[in-house]
Amino acid sequence: MEGCGTASNIANCAGTSTSTNCKTRNSNNSIAMNATCVKGEARRRPSVVPAVPRHAAGLAVPGHPQGHPGVRYKLLHEGDLQLCLLRHPRSVLSKLLSSKLLRRWEPHRLVLTDSCICSGTPTGYMESSVSYVSIEDIQVLTWENAPRNCLQLTLTDGTLLLQAANIYQRDQWYHSLQWKKRVHSYHKILQCPTRWDVAVKELLGLVDTCLSSPLQDYATHHIPLDIVATLLSQNSQMSPLDHESIILAIAPLLENYSPPPALYDFFCQHCRDRPRSLVIVEVFTPVIQRILKHNMDFGKCPRLRLFTQEYILALNGLNGGEQVVTKFIQSMHGPAVRCPHPRVLPNLVAVCLAAIYACYEDFINSRDNSPSLKEIRAGSQQQHGHHRKQSNTPQFLPPNDSSGPRFSDKENQPPVSIFVSAAPMAPRVSVCHTKNDDRLAGLDFHTSVDNNNDGGGEPSLIDRLLVPLSSTPVPIKLSLHAEGVLVCYVQILKTLSDYEDWRPALASLLQPIPFPHEALAHRKFTKELKYVIKHFAEDPRQEVHSCLFSVRAGKDGWFQLYSPGGIACDDDGELFASMVRILMCSCYKTRKFLLSLADNKLGSCLLLALRGNTTMTEILCLMLEYFVISSEETRLQILSTLQSTITGRHMYERLCERQRELCELQKKGGPTRLTLPSKSTDADLAKLLGSGSFGNLESLSLAFTHVTGASAHLLIKLPALRHLNLWSTQVIRWPYR
Repeated sequence: MEGCGTASNIANCAGTSTSTNCKTRNSNNSIAMNATCVKGEARRRPSVVPAVPRHAAGLAVPGHPQGHPGVRYKLLHEGDLQLCLLRHPRSVLSKLLSSKLLRRWEPHRLVLTDSCICSGTPTGYMESSVSYVSIEDIQVLTWENAPRNCLQLTLTDGTLLLQAANIYQRDQWYHSLQWKKRVHSYHKILQCPTRWDVAVKELLGLVDTCLSSPLQDYATHHIPLDIVATLLSQNSQMSPLDHESIILAIAPLLENYSPPPALYDFFCQHCRDRPRSLVIVEVFTPVIQRILKHNMDFGKCPRLRLFTQEYILALNGLNGGEQVVTKFIQSMHGPAVRCPHPRVLPNLVAVCLAAIYACYEDFINSRDNSPSLKEIRAGSQQQHGHHRKQSNTPQFLPPNDSSGPRFSDKENQPPVSIFVSAAPMAPRVSVCHTKNDDRLAGLDFHTSVDNNNDGGGEPSLIDRLLVPLSSTPVPIKLSLHAEGVLVCYVQILKTLSDYEDWRPALASLLQPIPFPHEALAHRKFTKELKYVIKHFAEDPRQEVHSCLFSVRAGKDGWFQLYSPGGIACDDDGELFASMVRILMCSCYKTRKFLLSLADNKLGSCLLLALRGNTTMTEILCLMLEYFVISSEETRLQILSTLQSTITGRHMYERLCERQRELCELQKKGGPTRLTLPSKSTDADLAKLLGSGSFGNLESLSLAFTHVTGASAHLLIKLPALRHLNLWSTQVIRWPYR
């Protein structure tokens, strides 16, 4: 008999008196059961064993397929089968027609719809469809001498036999039919529930069916979620407790599968209504983690982004919400040095940007004409022009002193003639320094570019956002809720900037300044965001601090916004000095960069140097050394500033010494070609170049030496140098461009 898979047969196979056929057919099952029995008798102690279905445990069940427990099947929607319909005999004639000799098989292509089984060719046995309601049971055919690979569908008025090509297809059809039948039954019950406790119980059964089914298909796990979404859309007036019970019921499915978009609205509403619910932390956390790790584009499904925003706000609403959100970001990064999920950072930044924009959306909509950066600049420059009219005397001198720069003795008097340059067009700087306020009151530049743009148009790239420190920004007022949301998401950006592996990508994403104009005019926002910009400015990697500049010409960058005169500057240039320092230590120690500072931020550099800032003092010395300033009047102002501090005097003395050495080095004479001996060091090169005049040196070979990039300041002083051989040297990075 082919029904050896029953519970009685398994018990017989575990004993000693079994038939040879049973041992042969169920050898694997008997070995497993013998081992189980031996272990059970040896232990002899009580234990709590969860109730596991027999087919899930790999045991044979009457009428169930005996496949391997690890086998998975794809859900079938249609396929070719052989059919035979047996009607229940009600008379002698019907009994003769249903006899074995008169049975006939018909080929059909069956289609499994949501409510019935139909045929692609509705003729013969399948002239009318078979509804799932009329199917009482589905079993594997166990008759004696029955056809192979057959399924038996017990109907209300007969029996339908389905014959597949092989065992795998038979089991696939069996599980697909079982799934369709059960889902149809659950759908009818949950379509119009009368009691929510009964609906939740049926929902738990549906979820258990999904998890225990050997079918592995998209529909098997998403159809139950779609049923829940339909149930919630039809019953919007539910209590929060009913919400929690439904979420807990479908929680096992949410751990590994994404819900449909309609459910995200329900989740968002639950986060708003009950932000302190334990369901949010226990059930929604895996869902949010999967979204942040695997989502590729929030634009295709904006509900995902909204759900993530509401989840983070719910975490922020807990006790110690800021620490909870920080721990969540840390869990997304992981304990390693580098985050293993490349999509986490872009998704978090997208969520933060959308939430920050939403904070100012009400303020933008409440104003007919919200202020733009151009309007802010225009209003501030009117105040700026008023200050310029009050400071017409071009001087940068101590009070009550109208003479030129003074020096204690003739020995310390700077050799001004060294820096005199015959430039036809030079900027005129008007700076006012008073006893009561040592702020920069005016800064007036007159260049050829400005003469062409006197029509009051858009400011040029270099002098954009030139707002005086005393100007008052446009007042931005947000609601109390919006203030809390703003602080929460800016704190996330701060946390993201703390990770070194995330910092380059974060700087690149924030380089275009993807914030509304109202946010940049909001003092609280720019003050909080300064922490992130400071991290960019202190990072030694060029790919990070180069993002402080604008993306392209005509756009504003963080360097301009947080420099003195920018709308985000509130620290009198401390962050600006930090940004300049890291840029000068990188590949931005160029004449072009110094020219941009001299054309736009010279007054700020003078003010910060006067206050003792070492970086700005060095910048002023470099402007003199590289002949960036062509106006003698401006150079005298720089000299006066350098002489006003001890650090400035020391730097200026070293500058004068370097200039004298340069003049000596650049004197005409000396060789035209020079080859340094192998294994020479930087000290040897400095000693050689300091021993005489090399004004005619055109070719210098440093091949196979130990010279590094530290000697670059010596090589750039050779005026006639045309060819430089650095083959097999230790020059890894050239500090000058």
